[in-house]
Amino acid sequence: HVQLVESGGGSVQPGGSLRLSCVASGSTGRINYMGWFRQAPGKEREGVAAIASGGLITYYGGDSMKGRFTLSQDTAKKELYLQMESLKPEDTAMYYCGSWRRGMNPFSDAYWGQGTQVTVS
Repeated sequence: HVQLVESGGGSVQPGGSLRLSCVASGSTGRINYMGWFRQAPGKEREGVAAIASGGLITYYGGDSMKGRFTLSQDTAKKELYLQMESLKPEDTAMYYCGSWRRGMNPFSDAYWGQGTQVTVS
């Protein structure tokens, strides 16, 4: 089992920045991917970015997040970060850290943290 704890959310004005952190513990050696997802009220959870165990980073957000969000990782500390710049009201959502093994569907099979709320207004 893997435990994930997110932090760093908060309320910011449009154009502001936040840095989210996720600390992983437990059976992390079995995990192949970690990533950030978000879910706004009334909407489905969507992927933001993920990193594979080999270091390859994939950004899922498309044009809505392109160039504004940066994923990074401190492997030694088992921490995952999401630096968010130029935040917009549409970025308002609960942000979740997830981890999953190769071949798993992250939306249905990932380990999840409790989430950290980001509000831009």
